[in-house]
Amino acid sequence: MQYQEHSLPFLGLVVAFAVLEYVWRKRSGRSYDLGALGGTIGTAIGQFIAKALMAGVVAGGLTLAYSAAPVQWALDDWRTWAFGFLAVEFCYYWQHRFMHEVRWFWASHATHHSPNEFTLPAALRLSWTSNLTGSWLFFVPAALCGLHPLAIALLLTLSLQYQYFLHTEAVRKLGPLEWVFNTPSHHRVHHGSNPEYIDKNYGGVLIIFDRLFGTFAEERAPVVYGLTKPLQSNNPFVIVFHEWIALFKDLFASRSITQAFVAVFGRPGATARQDYAK
Repeated sequence: MQYQEHSLPFLGLVVAFAVLEYVWRKRSGRSYDLGALGGTIGTAIGQFIAKALMAGVVAGGLTLAYSAAPVQWALDDWRTWAFGFLAVEFCYYWQHRFMHEVRWFWASHATHHSPNEFTLPAALRLSWTSNLTGSWLFFVPAALCGLHPLAIALLLTLSLQYQYFLHTEAVRKLGPLEWVFNTPSHHRVHHGSNPEYIDKNYGGVLIIFDRLFGTFAEERAPVVYGLTKPLQSNNPFVIVFHEWIALFKDLFASRSITQAFVAVFGRPGATARQDYAK
């Protein structure tokens, strides 16, 4: 299953809005790190290749789960898409939450949180190793409930495309929409390394699951973006692998099975030797 969030029409929107945001940031006196932008572009190219290489594995796994579903939802029924939207949002919430709260997944996801400025292109700074960690397995329950892998792929694609436009400081709070939808304000919180903002606002299109499960935080204090120990390199290989290197350093330094388990599957920051905690 290859999520086509980088289709040509969408890429046109990505470029157009990124240019508009660049002009806005410059005119409003905000900084714009072009070196970081170069690192993001390099990371995005590698991520596209890595995702393509894993597409068959992901598609095969979800198809197998779908074939075992006791009921299969018809793709030409509007109720399928209503159910599918909520199901994919629910699965995405838990995938995203585990990516922050389990170091095995955070080693990949730290890539996305490494930008020290919050701009639209930062949305494209994604890991090359996410599917290798098994993060796609969080969508298997949706397939087991009878949602076709193509529906999962399309709905997730639309969610990821929506989230691109959340990565900006140009849009302030959006009134009543903030209660239901993930917004730029909510997502700024998510990218904050302020103690009160860490591990908050995991939603994709919706923010309701964060409100239900106690992971919601309102944007109040100014947001400090990036990792708690800022990553200064713009080298795509450093951006992608810095947390994996820290994880394996801690793993090899472990003196017991318990320490090894915590180094790999504990919460990020649980190991004293960790170089890049959240």
